[in-house]
Amino acid sequence: MTIKKTPAKHLTIGTKDTGEMHINGATNSPKSLTETPANASTGSHLVRLNKVLAQAGLCSRRAADDLILAGVVVVNGNVVASPGSRVDPTADRIMVHGRAVQWAWNDTRRQLYLAMHKPPGVVTTAHDPQKRRTVLDLLPENLRQRRPFPVGRLDLPSEGLLLLTTDGELALRMTHPRWEHPKTYHVQVRGQVTAGKLNVMRAGMRLAEGESLAPVHVRVISDRSASRDAAVTLEMTLHQGVNRQIRRMCRDLRLHVLSLCRVAQGPVLLGDLPPGAYRPLNERELAALRSSLDLSGKPT
Repeated sequence: MTIKKTPAKHLTIGTKDTGEMHINGATNSPKSLTETPANASTGSHLVRLNKVLAQAGLCSRRAADDLILAGVVVVNGNVVASPGSRVDPTADRIMVHGRAVQWAWNDTRRQLYLAMHKPPGVVTTAHDPQKRRTVLDLLPENLRQRRPFPVGRLDLPSEGLLLLTTDGELALRMTHPRWEHPKTYHVQVRGQVTAGKLNVMRAGMRLAEGESLAPVHVRVISDRSASRDAAVTLEMTLHQGVNRQIRRMCRDLRLHVLSLCRVAQGPVLLGDLPPGAYRPLNERELAALRSSLDLSGKPT
């Protein structure tokens, strides 16, 4: 199959340096591509398309799969229909939403790693169709232009540590169930916190909707008053990413959540970072985070 290639404008992601490759997109009317591109068998540079998009800093691999399934990813003028498609980033022309992708192979020097204290009332997303305030709105324009995306999520009323990055591989490992990356929360609840309820969470409970949960490490960290309904603060460490897991667990155990704050993601701690503020990860934190995810090498 011969695919005609035509020039397109570049979509610039991050800063330019000699380590970057520029991958132009085709502007002709796209056709559906359900298999790997025609030139896929010509060399040893084949890479999964979702990995290429993640390494370009566009999104995580999971989000890249969603883009592919939505039909907005085009390779050499052909719409890619399969998330399993492989491409040769040194030769193929890749476009997303009609704009060409500029990609840097294994270049971590321009990756961005931020720790943010997400305040309540801010949406954990890059773009909100309801025009609510998002975590990216808390960043200055120069950082927003580098297109970081949040790793995981915190629901609207929750607060605490949120990592933002342009590193798609790191984001994938932090959120994929295979890696069981721990997240620690301080949860203030009202209700009777009994030993039996704590043991239910520690053993792994089943939610009312039928979902089975992995065991949760939980302990009481606040001083309890004499009142049976006094507010109690729990420290909970989770290793899976079930939607609104803590709130649903507490609901089923007749505990009312008053506040929920994430205080750690793996080895990275919230510390005294105030709500709405952000900071870059330091070298020690980044090295520990990458090590916990079995990511070899060190960003320079």
